Amino acid sequence: MFNTTLCYIEKDGAYLMIHRIKKKNDMNKDKWLGVGGKLEEGETPFDCARREIKEETGVTVKDLKYRGIITFVSDLYGTEYMHLFTATEYDGEIDYDCDEGRLEWVKKEIVPSLPIWEGDKIFFDLIEKDTGFFSLKLCYEGDKLISHTLEF
Repeated sequence: MFNTTLCYIEKDGAYLMIHRIKKKNDMNKDKWLGVGGKLEEGETPFDCARREIKEETGVTVKDLKYRGIITFVSDLYGTEYMHLFTATEYDGEIDYDCDEGRLEWVKKEIVPSLPIWEGDKIFFDLIEKDTGFFSLKLCYEGDKLISHTLEF
């Protein structure tokens, strides 16, 4: 079991997303995701989110908002606690070429049509509805979502 962060930076009706095409043996290969990564020893989820955003985009977020925790259970990849954040303000210029893929601004309405994890559609809906902090459990067999549980 491991902890990660995932942040969706929002601007002009779009999310900054990574098309994961560069990293070898990537469980997210060819998928579109926000920015984030694994917590390091001694880091809080906020520390990790800020560090990963800076490393992957070159910018410093100013208004990080903790939206929820997703328990990602997979028969292939084990269990992950993913701390979900959003932000709308940042300092610096985005470097669109990161080590894991290509960063792009993606209009919110086309995100569901991209290759994303099926469960991501659930938390995108929760973010848009601004439901408050939530806990979402997503259970997968391979790439197929077999169940989910949502609590507030």
